[in-house]
Amino acid sequence: MKISLPPPHGRPNRVYPPGTPGLHGLVSLITGVVVVCGLYFGREVLIPITLSVLLSFLLAPLVQMLRRLHMGQLPSIFIAVLFALASLLAVGALIGAQLVQLAGDLPQYQEAIERKIETVQEKTVGRADSLMSSAAGALQRMAPSRPAPPRPTGRAARNAPAVPQPVEVHEPAPTPIQLAQRALSPAIAPIETTFIVLVVTIFILLQREDLRDRLISLFGSRDLHRTTTAINDAAGRLSRYFVAQLGVNLSAGGAIAIGLAIIGVPGALLFGVIAALLRFVPYIGIWIAAILAFFLATAIQPQWTMAVYTLILFIVVDVVAGQIAEPLLYGHRSGLSPLAVVVAAIFWSWLWGPIGLVLSTPLTLCVVTLGRYADRLNFLTVLLGDQPALTPAQNFYQRLLADDPHEAIVQAERLLREMSLIDYYDKVALEGLRLARNDALRGVLMPDQLQRINEALVDIVENLEIADGLPDPLARVEPAEPGNALLAADMATDAADGHASHDSHVLAHARQAPDAGKTAVLCVPGRGAFDEVTTAIAVQLLNRQGFAPLMATHSGYRSARADEPSFRDTPIICIVSLDAPDAPPYLRNMLRRTREWRPEATLVIGVGVGDEPDSAAELDTNGELQAAPTFRSMLEECRAVTEATALRQPSQTA
Repeated sequence: MKISLPPPHGRPNRVYPPGTPGLHGLVSLITGVVVVCGLYFGREVLIPITLSVLLSFLLAPLVQMLRRLHMGQLPSIFIAVLFALASLLAVGALIGAQLVQLAGDLPQYQEAIERKIETVQEKTVGRADSLMSSAAGALQRMAPSRPAPPRPTGRAARNAPAVPQPVEVHEPAPTPIQLAQRALSPAIAPIETTFIVLVVTIFILLQREDLRDRLISLFGSRDLHRTTTAINDAAGRLSRYFVAQLGVNLSAGGAIAIGLAIIGVPGALLFGVIAALLRFVPYIGIWIAAILAFFLATAIQPQWTMAVYTLILFIVVDVVAGQIAEPLLYGHRSGLSPLAVVVAAIFWSWLWGPIGLVLSTPLTLCVVTLGRYADRLNFLTVLLGDQPALTPAQNFYQRLLADDPHEAIVQAERLLREMSLIDYYDKVALEGLRLARNDALRGVLMPDQLQRINEALVDIVENLEIADGLPDPLARVEPAEPGNALLAADMATDAADGHASHDSHVLAHARQAPDAGKTAVLCVPGRGAFDEVTTAIAVQLLNRQGFAPLMATHSGYRSARADEPSFRDTPIICIVSLDAPDAPPYLRNMLRRTREWRPEATLVIGVGVGDEPDSAAELDTNGELQAAPTFRSMLEECRAVTEATALRQPSQTA
């Protein structure tokens, strides 16, 4: 049963604003609006240039291969451009020939097409027409009849206005020159654009290194490393994307053409080419070709067998190409999230029409790649990229704030497939606890929220008690016993609920007798908001590594006497606190009293102590303190003390 907590009576949250909007944000907004307007109104000039740049990325591997065959730069570029032109002409000629052949074969299927059209009309339009006729007849019978208006006679008929005579305007017959202009005008614009693209592509390939140097000088001459890395990454990513996408699309188009030919759909080669070209349009391209082929297969056969086989063929080819071939070629990531692909398609098709729809993915990929190195474009990488928006530690803390420990546990189980449990606690849980501690110090966490976060942390630690991640070098062969770790989790739960105030209760947990042959380690938390749970994690890891950990609370340890058996018999004392980097007075006093009580024990302070020696020197003036900034280093320090003690015992006996 879930217990509802009373409303808090403490001070309200002190949430500090991140900052006031400044001139930089306004300038960025104005710049973005100007860039979008420039892309829209300058599309007649920018589209050929963009096509030339992207075509140069596609032809660059071919040019480099020809250069490796000891051919000159100019012959290699011309051969690559001629190959691209020949491919375009071949595709155009193939599409035209297939269209002519399909148009010539359509009369053979006229009877089947007319029968299918009649059937469709009878099932849809015919039923709707009969329904509307019945409704109109019923309304006509229900409506009262109106008398017809009387015709004018006599003088009124003579004064009635004359009915206008219809006039028809006939254009003169077009001349042969006008007919030629009408026939060639649709082809002039594509031919002109193709010529401009090829010429610009040649000059880009000829001056590729010079253009690269100019871009470096223009955008990042002060940081040559970052700019060069960004340009090389964008160029390499786009080249790989285009080559891989072209290979996948050609393979998918060839498979569709062969499959349609086996099924018996006329114009199979035409639909294969259309599918290969339309597959450059993300998500919907191949299904446009599928709809066209499906309608043709439906029309030419009285049965539905050919249409069903056609649809199955497109589904199988798209699944194999999209789920098997592309992940293998792209390394399971293209750099864009699925939502970014859809948004980019809408945006670029609005700007540049059908060409923008085809170029949407590579253009957005280029912008996202540059955003990884340009600070002002980094927001595009966050919004459109496929990288996680939050780090695992941030996601861990965010789930705690949302009071959703189940999602945090699912995230932990997913991460433990890629890392060990110690690495998870160090890189995810510890970093998330530091974020939570910073918010607690800022005063933005209310008491009831602190309690819920601690309870969620205890749930996570208890669920990870039996979790197994990747093997770790520190792992012991013998299995760990969960008894002490579960007791530590129970103590953390009591501390979170505010029930662990009695010293006797604390020392009852601390008096758990260590197993024979195992080194006892006393873990003492600080008085920070999350130190109890952090100590429970340390106890769990120590138990897994073959130690016999004991745990006390901060108040119980302060009130204990120096001759307390549970404290006197432990050779290692670990003081676990996230406050260690700040070296607060209470922690320094705690270390001083521990040194007075147990001068022969080894003290380990963690976690969160900086790697610099000065961080530990502020806490221990004697210079005998072992600083452990992470859980792994704490385990290593305890392991080193145990091994050193084992080496000293035989020498003392001798």
